[in-house]
Amino acid sequence: MQDVLCLQPWEKQMLTIKNLSKTYDNGIRALKNVSLEIPKGMFGLLGPNGAGKTTLMRTIATLQEPDTGTIHWGNLDVLRQKDEVRKILGYLPQEFGVYPRFSAEAMLSHFAVLKGLTSAGERKEIVKHILQATNLWDVRKQKLGTYSGGMRQRFGVAQALLGNPELIILDEPTAGLDPEERHRFLNLLSEIGESIVVILSTHIVEDVRELCGKVAIIGDGRVLLCGNPRTFAAELSGKIWQKSVGKDEVEAHRNSMAVISTRLLAGRPMIRVFSEAPPGDGSEPVTPDLEDVYFRALREA
Repeated sequence: MQDVLCLQPWEKQMLTIKNLSKTYDNGIRALKNVSLEIPKGMFGLLGPNGAGKTTLMRTIATLQEPDTGTIHWGNLDVLRQKDEVRKILGYLPQEFGVYPRFSAEAMLSHFAVLKGLTSAGERKEIVKHILQATNLWDVRKQKLGTYSGGMRQRFGVAQALLGNPELIILDEPTAGLDPEERHRFLNLLSEIGESIVVILSTHIVEDVRELCGKVAIIGDGRVLLCGNPRTFAAELSGKIWQKSVGKDEVEAHRNSMAVISTRLLAGRPMIRVFSEAPPGDGSEPVTPDLEDVYFRALREA
């Protein structure tokens, strides 16, 4: 007999993931004993392509099964009570399709029916509110096939907001957006994340730095770091150095120093180095940021 829940499934909860593992039929171990606690607010899941982010997001979204582990939303068992979870879930996958000949208003109204909003009057008001919130009201009659990349992403968020979700999952939502669209999109996410749980899965460090009060860095299917990004950056204070080197010197420095990243500045490589003491040879101290935390975690792994 199933246990009676003491809390209603729609109450605000924390997402708790314990010992989650997944190996695909081709032998790739996408997740390796992942454990996370994700509270209300914007939560960043940061990692390179192939790190296991999408596998984790699809598992939380009830779209695939892990081999081992548990996921709970408060007292809801995400892996066993999928229908209940889907009532409070909004999901924007990395790749999603639209019907290009339909308008945003018509398509969103159709999705609302699928979400159980059968009252025409109520559905009309909800669709209007969400289109206004995502800054799509003025183009609501326009066909989705004519939308720009940023407009399509905002429509994706609009459909994820249907049903008043308490948990929203966004997988690489700013990939391919131009700077103006990206800025507008991040402002929208910031507003959404004030009162519910929003998981932002991305490989773009800047997105997480601007939005998220808590971040998990994932690499090769494992959680490498989890906590406050500002705290992690502060812990590197006085330990990050940079130096301009010739292109033919980069490899030698990588062999002799803990080089965590390399970027081109005016066509010349600029290396950033982790070191407890000044590494010498013209290296200058710099203020560490989340990007340094990210690259050092991947290097350590």
